[in-house]
Amino acid sequence: MRLAAIILWAISWSCLPLVALAQEPLPSWNASPRKQAIIDFVKRATTTGTPDFVPPGARIAVFDNDGTLWSEQPMYVQLAFAIDRVKALAPKHPEWKTQMPFSAVLSGDLKSLASSGERGLAELVMATHAGTTTDEFQAIVKEWIATAKHPVYQRPYTECVYQPMLELLQYLRMHEFKTFIVSGGGIEFMRPWVEEVYGIPPEQVIGSSIKVKYELRDGKPVLVRLPEIDFIDDKAGKPVGIHQKIGRRPILAVGNSDGDYEMLEYITAGEGLRMGILVHHTDGEREVAYDRASPFGRLDKGLANAAGLGWQIIDMRSDWKQVFPAKR
Repeated sequence: MRLAAIILWAISWSCLPLVALAQEPLPSWNASPRKQAIIDFVKRATTTGTPDFVPPGARIAVFDNDGTLWSEQPMYVQLAFAIDRVKALAPKHPEWKTQMPFSAVLSGDLKSLASSGERGLAELVMATHAGTTTDEFQAIVKEWIATAKHPVYQRPYTECVYQPMLELLQYLRMHEFKTFIVSGGGIEFMRPWVEEVYGIPPEQVIGSSIKVKYELRDGKPVLVRLPEIDFIDDKAGKPVGIHQKIGRRPILAVGNSDGDYEMLEYITAGEGLRMGILVHHTDGEREVAYDRASPFGRLDKGLANAAGLGWQIIDMRSDWKQVFPAKR
């Protein structure tokens, strides 16, 4: 047992109590039918000689990011990043003072910014994320994520992740599942930090992207980010991204909004053992309670149809003992 504990500690990528996790699966979860359903699912998938056994190579689980693995209120984290980038770049763009959606950012009018819709937000992201090389953009993201803090919790965004979901990721990997992020967020915004925070390597991240091109700068080959959308990994785009990037239908999908609906629908419609999970934000004290009326992470169709489709709905308030990790 001592050797096993040493091995578990050696492969740990965070401060999770892995030995305790092995003895008590999902320790930050309250005892509930949802927790038990997850444990039963993993047991069925990993018990050899049974009809539900899934070979390790096919044990693939996909997770949305915003609102599923970390907080998405009062706005998506990447939007907060884009807003900070607008402010940083504004001296070079005097025209932004009167041009939406940039003028809304510079005046602090977030209501008008939200009313600009997906087109306005896409314009914001492209203008602030393009023009740099991929290496330059990665450095910008790393610097921002290391210093930016959540406006409500006053903690680094990377500490506003959900402790129960960190445990679920770890629990699955302990049972030879391969875990992927499938998010509407930008793939190059997530890749610089997800391995440190979630234990998910950058090659196991699927997300929205802008186009890049190869060119030589000062005699060195680089990839330059262009102000053109390449792929939107949201709603019906998520199953497409899974097919193109993974090449195998996962057996477990976890999301929190109607943007994840098609992903869960696609995965749970496959043959053999399957599970779909939605995180329902019901905790207005430890986090934010929201669903059908929220501009970010709206959950309506999923709530209406989950039971009929056999999906599990995690009630954050009652199913989780804690929401965020302990402060460092």
